[in-house]
Amino acid sequence: MSMAAGLETLSFEFDGDKAAGAFAPVLVGVVGSGNLEVLLEPQPAPTCRFHVETSARGFGHIWQAVLRDFQQRHGLAGVAVSINDMGATPAVVSLRLAQAAAEIQP
Repeated sequence: MSMAAGLETLSFEFDGDKAAGAFAPVLVGVVGSGNLEVLLEPQPAPTCRFHVETSARGFGHIWQAVLRDFQQRHGLAGVAVSINDMGATPAVVSLRLAQAAAEIQP
């Protein structure tokens, strides 16, 4: 975890059991007040990696819980997730993640 220029940067990695395979990068959401954008890209590792840049500093434990819950439901493997957040609530984070995951699943 690092803090620079008013943003907090968080990284998490979770095991997954549903390999996403090859897919074109997927972008959902918009960076704006109370919202966020989520970018999903394929990665060679058999895990799901999350990189979060957020304006809401000090909520790492909440991010970890929301992302763990998402990963328990979706079990993605071979996916890198980048999130640019401007103060979205956990419900909005879950919605955007689900929207992105729906785009790469058959």
